[in-house]
Amino acid sequence: MACPAPHASARAGGNAFTETLVAYALYQIIVILLDVLWWIIIIQAIMSWLIAFNVVNMGNDFVRTVMVALDRMTAPIYNPIRRVMPDLGALDLSPMVVLLAILIIRQAILPPLFGFV
Repeated sequence: MACPAPHASARAGGNAFTETLVAYALYQIIVILLDVLWWIIIIQAIMSWLIAFNVVNMGNDFVRTVMVALDRMTAPIYNPIRRVMPDLGALDLSPMVVLLAILIIRQAILPPLFGFV
């Protein structure tokens, strides 16, 4: 998304243009953080599938370290969702709920919030 062009009044005073740039920078930081979280969740899901199908082994120190790190990053996000969702046994839908929430935040909430509609 391109940076919005300054209005005539913003060029005269400069204050509104600066506020627009700060808002755009904040918007971009939030989008980048949401993208990083998106990829952390995707990588964790792929790693868990690889472990479940014995493609990689949790006995490997590197694999164990990566999985523990990913779990520590995502557990605070997943736990409130897991408390609300029904128990489906081995099927955990909390990553899909978080991915859907990230998508809604990026596409439907952030642009109108920052005025980039």
